[in-house]
Amino acid sequence: MMSFAQPLLTLLQRIERGLDAIIQPVVFAGMAALIGVITLQIVSRVLFSAVGWTEEVARFLLVWITFLAGTLAFQRGRHIAVTFAVDALPLPLRKLARLAALAIVVAFMITLVVIGYRYMQVQSFQKSASLRLSMTYVYAVIPLAAGIMAWYALVDMLEVLVNGEPTAAAQEEPL
Repeated sequence: MMSFAQPLLTLLQRIERGLDAIIQPVVFAGMAALIGVITLQIVSRVLFSAVGWTEEVARFLLVWITFLAGTLAFQRGRHIAVTFAVDALPLPLRKLARLAALAIVVAFMITLVVIGYRYMQVQSFQKSASLRLSMTYVYAVIPLAAGIMAWYALVDMLEVLVNGEPTAAAQEEPL
């Protein structure tokens, strides 16, 4: 199994890096846009009359940035975790505990994909107040981000099975 699993793991890690290479600039662009929109909102309120759509755009950008940046944090192992109990276990039990935790994460993320997709459909008839944008586009980030995090967790599961631990390089990269 190890001879087949290592090339598969390498391919999956390449795909993971490709997703990361797409999401990271999107989050950066979203942050830049958020700063620009909020600056426009402040300047317009001080110098002229307020631009009505800026508050809505800022809110939507913040939602998307939060979820997408959450996928980056998840991929790098940067979410809050208490690992002292698992780290104290002998290697076979530690591996089993990590696999169990990752399986729970995958199950939760798949559930979130389903619930997020249903919620997105329920809200599809609602339009935003000032932009008249379908709320489907706003809520689409929930199943998207959950699906990406489920993918990352599945790759981590394979890494634990093949290497015994998730790849340390992915956990040490700066955001």
